Amino acid sequence: MLWKCSVCGYITEGDSAPSVCPKCGAPAEKFTALSDEASEKIYKADRTNDIHHEIAALAAKINTLCKEGLEINLDPGCNSAFNASNKRAWEIKQLVKAEIASHVAKEKY
Repeated sequence: MLWKCSVCGYITEGDSAPSVCPKCGAPAEKFTALSDEASEKIYKADRTNDIHHEIAALAAKINTLCKEGLEINLDPGCNSAFNASNKRAWEIKQLVKAEIASHVAKEKY
């Protein structure tokens, strides 16, 4: 069963609410049991959220590699490719962040 702290939004799993919220210190009375439907949504979103984070990390790696390539400054063609790749990596990160924000807004986190 999943439990949500009404003070800070922390979600925990267990047979009962924790005696104290690990995030904000609120007492057990501040936790509410989530419905089966809400819990299922969270469980289903767990892996996709992890995938989104992995994609964002890969995009950050692309950004780092593009900066390194631009510092080498071999020729205009390489620099053009690095700039284009860097722009696409930024767009990917923004898409991922927007999707994660949408999951949070829908309480799928």
